Amino acid sequence: MGCEMQDLIHAYVDGELDLVRSLEVEKHIQNCRACSITHQNIQALRSAMGAGSLYFTPPVNLERRIHSALQGTGKSEISHRAMRWRWLSVPVSLAFIALMIWVFEPILVAPSRDSLLIESIISGHVRSLMVNHLTDVSSSDQHTVKPWFNGKLDFSPPVKDLSNQGFPLVGGRLDYLENRPVAALVYRHRQHFINLFIWPSSRKSDIERKTVVRQGYNLIHWAKSGMTYWAVSDLNSSELQEFVQLVQNQSP
Repeated sequence: MGCEMQDLIHAYVDGELDLVRSLEVEKHIQNCRACSITHQNIQALRSAMGAGSLYFTPPVNLERRIHSALQGTGKSEISHRAMRWRWLSVPVSLAFIALMIWVFEPILVAPSRDSLLIESIISGHVRSLMVNHLTDVSSSDQHTVKPWFNGKLDFSPPVKDLSNQGFPLVGGRLDYLENRPVAALVYRHRQHFINLFIWPSSRKSDIERKTVVRQGYNLIHWAKSGMTYWAVSDLNSSELQEFVQLVQNQSP
């Protein structure tokens, strides 16, 4: 069951709460790991959304193309109003341009659910390396790591040590993805860390391996035996594929 404060975190980040409620949420985040992770993911997403690559610069001939399109429809009155709007206030003019871009230049596409999930997975991986919170339980013994999750999750993640194959288990921790707590198993290959996120799959059938490259990180996704898996690392693709193959061979 999700925390009742979850719905207030977006409003807290956007500054929409009053002072008393904001202080309550801030204090709660400090003591609730799930809400703290949600808050960090929202902040990371806001930073990503502020990247220059997400902004659209209209082409120089857009105004001419809009006027031509309006004249072609025979709506001279609309065209005349459009010309007059050029002299209105800046906010109104910008709103009009945004509307025309939406009508005539359907280029801006909202991020898909998969894209947002990938961003969250990368953020979780990077955050675990940056804030010195790689694991909640540190052990290479699968019989220590697996029982640690008991009572903390509503499922039991499969845990295997792959030391003999060159991918020793480092430990595990709780993370938060897809609006739910998930297991994060941490492996190492030479000086590179791999985060393997696991949670129950919403699909009835298995999913074959899918590889994604984003922001310099390799990600591999699959679903097997009712579980969803996402592996993420700065390892090269072939070595991460090797790791995933070993995990799949040992998974139930």
